[in-house]
Amino acid sequence: MRPVLISDLTAAARALLFVQAEGRERLAAQFFQDADVGDRFTRRLGRAHPAFGDGTLSAAARKRPLAIEPTLDDFAYCECLEMVVHQLMARRIRLQRS
Repeated sequence: MRPVLISDLTAAARALLFVQAEGRERLAAQFFQDADVGDRFTRRLGRAHPAFGDGTLSAAARKRPLAIEPTLDDFAYCECLEMVVHQLMARRIRLQRS
């Protein structure tokens, strides 16, 4: 997966707002897996993967509908942002341990 920018986090959070709360954590994890596939494909072939994008978290999330970006006083949006950041941190910890 490519380095993560704030735009990646907000795109993923906006995509999560489109699904029911119960499905958000699974979908967030899927974005990271899709970004990994997209990154490997892009590095190998020099072009974005048609389904998973260019290896950024944003490209993986943008394959789904995105909510209009709410303000940070929107509780559900903040929960989605928190979920994405939590998954990013957990991923980093797993990668450091292996």
